Amino acid sequence: MGSLTYDRVTVEFDDRILAHLQIVIVQKLRRGESFLLSWRNAVEAGDGRSSAWLHPAIPLYFKFSGGQPPSINPLWLAQLTRSANSSQGLVATGEERAMAEPDRPDRPDRPERTHRPDQKFTVKTAPASQDTIATES
Repeated sequence: MGSLTYDRVTVEFDDRILAHLQIVIVQKLRRGESFLLSWRNAVEAGDGRSSAWLHPAIPLYFKFSGGQPPSINPLWLAQLTRSANSSQGLVATGEERAMAEPDRPDRPDRPERTHRPDQKFTVKTAPASQDTIATES
C-alpha cells in the first residue's frame, strides 16, 4: 500500500493505482496546470467523495511500498488522463472500469466518458501531527 501526501492530507492507494495516478498528476503539474483529484470514500467515512485541489506550487509526495514499479496499463492511463482533462477533474477509478468502458457509438475513436469511481477509500481522523489520513478500504 503506497501513499500520496499533499499539503497535510495523506491518501493511501494500492501501488498499482498510485503509479498510474502519479503519471497523470505529474503530466498535469509539469504543464503548470491546477486540477481537482477526487476519490470515493468508504461507508465507514460516510460513503461520500473527497477531493483535493492540486496546484504546481504545493509539494506532493508519492511513497510506494513495493520495491519494483508495477506495469502500466495504457488503456487505464488514457482513461485517467481523459478524466484529469475534464471539468470534473481526475477521479481515481479502478483498472476494471477502464477495461470495461464501452466505445461511444457516435464517436468510435472516443470511449464513453463515465467518471463514477468504483474504488472506495476510508478517511480517518489523524493524530495531532496530521490533519487527515485517507486509506483504501
